[in-house]
Amino acid sequence: MPDTKTNNSLIDLLEKKSYAYLSEQSQKVNVPAHSTIFRQGDLCKNYLLVLKGSVKVFSRAENGREITLYHVQEGESCTLTTACLFASNLYPAEGITETDATALMIPQSVFNKALSESEEFRKIIFDQYAKRLRDVISLVENLSFGHIDIRLARLLLQLSEQTNTIETTHQILATELGSAREVISRQLKEFENKQLISLQRGSITISSRDNLKKIID
Repeated sequence: MPDTKTNNSLIDLLEKKSYAYLSEQSQKVNVPAHSTIFRQGDLCKNYLLVLKGSVKVFSRAENGREITLYHVQEGESCTLTTACLFASNLYPAEGITETDATALMIPQSVFNKALSESEEFRKIIFDQYAKRLRDVISLVENLSFGHIDIRLARLLLQLSEQTNTIETTHQILATELGSAREVISRQLKEFENKQLISLQRGSITISSRDNLKKIID
C-alpha cells in the first residue's frame, strides 16, 4: 500500500509559498488513459509527479513478453524517471497511463535546483526512491524464489480488497506476475477446481479468501 504520509507531503510541499516556483516553472498535463508516457530508449527531461490517476511502468522483452515493475499512483513519482535524471540515462522501460491522468512535469534544471537547495525536498525524493527500490527488490525475489500459486493467490487477494469480483484477464495477471498467460490460466483453473475462485469471461470471483490465505501461509 502507498505511504500516504510520504505521498501527500510532496504535494503539500509544492503548495507552500516558498516552493511556488516549482509549480510556476512546471507544466501540468492531462493525459488520456492508455497513453504512452515514455518508451524504452527515450531521453528523460522532466521529473514526473502524478497528481491524479495511475501509470503502469513495465519492461518488455525481445519476444514481446511484459512484466509490470510497479504502478505510480496519485502523489507518487516514477522512480525510473528519478534515476534517469540522476544519471542522465535513457529510459530502460516503458510507462503508460492506466486511467485518465494528470501529472506535473518539473524540468530537470528546476528539479536539480530544488534538490541541491532544499533538504526537505531532497528527503522526500529519496524517501520515495528508497521505498520503490524496496518494492522492485521484492519483485525480483518473488520472480526468483516465489511459487506461482503463492504469488497468484497474493495478487488475487490484493486486487479483491474492495470487492470479491475482479475485472481482469489472464494476460493482465500474467504481466503483473512476470509469467506466461498459459501458466496463469492453468493455475487459475486449479484454483477454480478447488473452489477457491470462480472464473468468468473478463472477471474472477473470489469464493474463499480464507483458503487463498492458507496458500500464502
